[in-house]
Amino acid sequence: MSRSKTTAIPRPTEPAKASDEGRSRLGDFTRPIPVEKRILQRPKVALFGGVFVLLVIGTIAGAVFILPIQTWLDQDDSLVQRQTQLDELERVNGELAAEVDRLETEDGIREAAREEIGFVEAGEERSSILPLPPLPRNLPDGWPYNVVTGIIAARTAGPAPVAAD
Repeated sequence: MSRSKTTAIPRPTEPAKASDEGRSRLGDFTRPIPVEKRILQRPKVALFGGVFVLLVIGTIAGAVFILPIQTWLDQDDSLVQRQTQLDELERVNGELAAEVDRLETEDGIREAAREEIGFVEAGEERSSILPLPPLPRNLPDGWPYNVVTGIIAARTAGPAPVAAD
């Protein structure tokens, strides 16, 4: 009688051979393939073909897995830059909205008219003070000009660096 009740395929009833004991079921896959049955008969060509196939597989894997990751990381950097720009634009828009609110008041209108078109109310006098012209920097050599040149150089250089202890 059969051990399996779900199939009609008869199982072999002969016991396993003594020579099969300890033998792998993967024996067909682990035995060397005869030269005439190989796809490529020469070992160097087979090695080159195998390396070429691995190279193609590696290239495809890189294109599928590595390049999208790099693009994703670049998008994160781009998002940070865009968020910084958005924050700056929102800050500027807030300042402009505050300026519009200020200019909608009567004092704001009066101040803008004074700055833009020089509006003067009744009883006021208008006086314009022009900025001083820039001082000449190409002074002649000799006294007292070398002292003045040194003073100008010291003022444009800024404060002296603090000496470290």
